[in-house]
Amino acid sequence: MISIVIPVLNEKESLTPLQSELEAVAQRANLDVEVIFVDDGSTDGSWATIAELAEHHGWVHGIRFRRNFGKAAALSAGFHAAHGDIILTMDADLQDDPAEVPHFLATLAGGLDVVSGWKGKRLDPWHKTWPSRFFNLMVSWLTGVRLHDHNSGMKCYRAEVFREVRLYGELHRFIPVLAAARGFKVGEIVVNHRPRKFGRSKYGVRRFIKGFLDLLTVKFLTGFGQRPQHMLGSIGLLSFLAGLAGMGYLTFTWIVNQLSPEDVYPPLHSRPLLTYSVAALLLGAQMMSIGFLAELITAYQGRDEDSYSIAEQTQSSSITLKLSGETPKPGPGS
Repeated sequence: MISIVIPVLNEKESLTPLQSELEAVAQRANLDVEVIFVDDGSTDGSWATIAELAEHHGWVHGIRFRRNFGKAAALSAGFHAAHGDIILTMDADLQDDPAEVPHFLATLAGGLDVVSGWKGKRLDPWHKTWPSRFFNLMVSWLTGVRLHDHNSGMKCYRAEVFREVRLYGELHRFIPVLAAARGFKVGEIVVNHRPRKFGRSKYGVRRFIKGFLDLLTVKFLTGFGQRPQHMLGSIGLLSFLAGLAGMGYLTFTWIVNQLSPEDVYPPLHSRPLLTYSVAALLLGAQMMSIGFLAELITAYQGRDEDSYSIAEQTQSSSITLKLSGETPKPGPGS
């Protein structure tokens, strides 16, 4: 089964056409599909449309939030409710083309675990496309996951990805990065991007500010989530050593002044290096202290969480070999 998870926020006009297109694609490609609409606090009557679709189509399901919790929460709820071995996500505004679903499945069958859609010809104004390109380049450079469009809402996953990747905040756009950090194979395909017919864009300038902060979070989680002291402690140690070097130099100049009949160097209290050195010492000590606290928290909370990801394993046998001085004789079926 293929589960299609669709977050909905004030998309009433597009839900029925979207359901009709998905039904046509499923029948044409002979796919076993379930569609899960997650109403993320809509105020335009979207839930009434979802409930009507679910009543008339057994393969359509709906989840309604009490208020707007964000896209990551909507996706998480959809993932938990999904029954399929493959999960596909798409937006509800009809800009994602349901005809691309078979292409995603074919690419996933080629050995990938995550397939991201890349809107090669994006039908959005320049003030959205150019910042998005810069953001995607920055994400690819910092994380090492080379995708043209990390923000694409149309992605396809194997269900086991979400047994190891947990979403919170606004990390939904970084699912491929989080999956790659666990060892899953990530790829992308070019998808058709259609012009908006209904509603309006949910994103503005704040999206990119939040996206940059989330990127820093993801970089820390994927690179140092299990060893925070390696980053925090390294920064603290470098700062502490710089402060020690500055204080050492100032001590040397003070001794020279004390041994000389007149001051060779300016007095310590008038030198900016003293302030910088003390600040570097304090910053270094503080960063290393925070690193130790982060290690304690990680060790305590991570006791039940594996730091590895198993792709497959052989079935264990119930036959055991007792170690003794005798060499076991092969049985008749050996």
